[in-house]
Formats: sequence, structure tokens, C-alpha cells
Amino acid sequence: MILPAVFPPAPFDDYALLDCGRGEKLERLGPYRLRRPDPQAMWAPAAPEAEWEGADLVFEREDDRGGHWVPGPRAQQRPPERWEIACGNARFVVGPTPFKHIGLFPEQAPNWAWTAQRVAALAASLGERPRLLNLFAYTGAATVLASQAGAFVTHVDASKPALRWARENAAASQLPRDAVRWIEDDAQQFVRRELRREKRYHGILLDPPPYGRGPSGERWVFEERIGELLAECAELLVHGPAFLLVSCYAVGTTPLSFQNLLAEFGAGELEAGELALPAEWGARSLPAGLCGRWSRGC
Repeated sequence: MILPAVFPPAPFDDYALLDCGRGEKLERLGPYRLRRPDPQAMWAPAAPEAEWEGADLVFEREDDRGGHWVPGPRAQQRPPERWEIACGNARFVVGPTPFKHIGLFPEQAPNWAWTAQRVAALAASLGERPRLLNLFAYTGAATVLASQAGAFVTHVDASKPALRWARENAAASQLPRDAVRWIEDDAQQFVRRELRREKRYHGILLDPPPYGRGPSGERWVFEERIGELLAECAELLVHGPAFLLVSCYAVGTTPLSFQNLLAEFGAGELEAGELALPAEWGARSLPAGLCGRWSRGC
């Protein structure tokens, strides 16, 4: 049987996908179980219904703009509004939001590990902190872990609430105050300004949304803008050892598109595939987005 190319998962002690099916997923975040929608889970669940009914919180959608959380019918405990979970030496603040999100994308754990490995290798060879640019950086899990691996991170996001949350994660993980440069800006506009300033980075991370708006109303559509942005990011990388990682969820493209886009970066190691979360119940994984990785000399 030929299987699709899926990046292997990375350890994450305080998170587990317990089961998925019928448009939902059942997860463990620290001591709590959450049940929320996921349109990729189109098959039947593997776990007994009692497992699902034991969720501490269940997301109930009200309309296309969001919904609210309620206790499961057999819930044993009521989670606080927010709590901390651990990933290696990092600690992340998580909590249910009206948009079904929890402030973290656990499927990115393999990318956090891949980035940390390259940052550590660059730090050892350079004898200084590699400069890493994290675009569409959300609540900063990648920022925190890359900083702990030895990078000086420039964290860019257009959302003020996401930036506040990212700073909380940095504080919870006890990063020094000068470990990260925090930037509220449109990702592409920031990249263009850095090019005019002749700035260069050893590594760049991008996890853009399918659609979005910048702080001044800049329009973002993934399929229309990603090629141009990646070409500009290629110019922003140093000429020596460097790397770039791009991922995205729920776009109308395939890993082959990422493969072709990153091939334009020139000689280096290149891989593209899917991110997925393995479920504890049933021998299957939940699709969780696409990813492309390119590196040169690190």
C-alpha cells in the first residue's frame, strides 16, 4: 500500500489527540479533555461514545463566526479559563476561545523540533545566536522553542491579542526580556522593509492563514500571495547556511506545490508533505495541514 508523505510526529507530553471522527476531535491538554470541530475528520470515531461524553469542555458552534464551550455530559472537572502546559522546557498558556481555537497548534511540534535542530547547529558553527524571522507567528510557540535552542527571534504578527498571548508564553517559559524582538505588522510589508534596510536572517518560518487582513487592511489570499512572499524571503536569507519552513492549513493546494515553490531557492535539502496528529484510538492520523522545508548547510 502506498501511503501519503506525512512528517513524523514529535514528542509532546502534555498534548494528545485521543480520537477523531464525524467532524470532531477529542484532545487532551494537560489534565483536561476538549472536544471541538475538525472538518478533516470525515470517518467514524474509534473510541466508545462514553470517551467523547467525558470531555471536560465541548465546543458548540453558533454560526460561521464562532460559538461557545459547555461541559460534556459526563465531565468530571471544569477547566479554568486558561492554564499552562509543557513542551520540553517551554510552557504555553492555552485556553478555549470563541473561535474553537486553544491558542496553540500541536500539529506544529515536528516543525518546532526541526527548527530547533537547525538553530542549534547554526549557533554551534557561527559562535553566536542565529537570527530567525517568524512570520504570521501567532502565540509564539515556535518563537519560544527557537529562542531556547539559541536563536534571536524577530516575531511578527498583525494581531495585537496574539502578540500579547505570545509575550505571556515567553514569560511563562522564562525567556529573557531581550530574547525576542516583537513586531506588530503585516508580514509581507515587514519583509519588504527589511529588504530595503538590507537586513538578513539565518532562518525564516512562515505559517500564513488561507485568508487574512493586515493591521492597515492589507488583503492576504494564500494562493495569490505566497509565491511572491517566498521569493522575497529567499532574498532575505543570508548567503551561507540558512533554512526556511512554510506551512499552512486548509488551502487549495498540495505538498507538490510547496515542493515546486521551494525548489526555486536553489541547492539545498528540500522536503514537502503533510502534518498530521496520530490518534490514540484507532490506527490513523488526522490531517493537519501542509508543510515545506528547505535548508542549506545546516
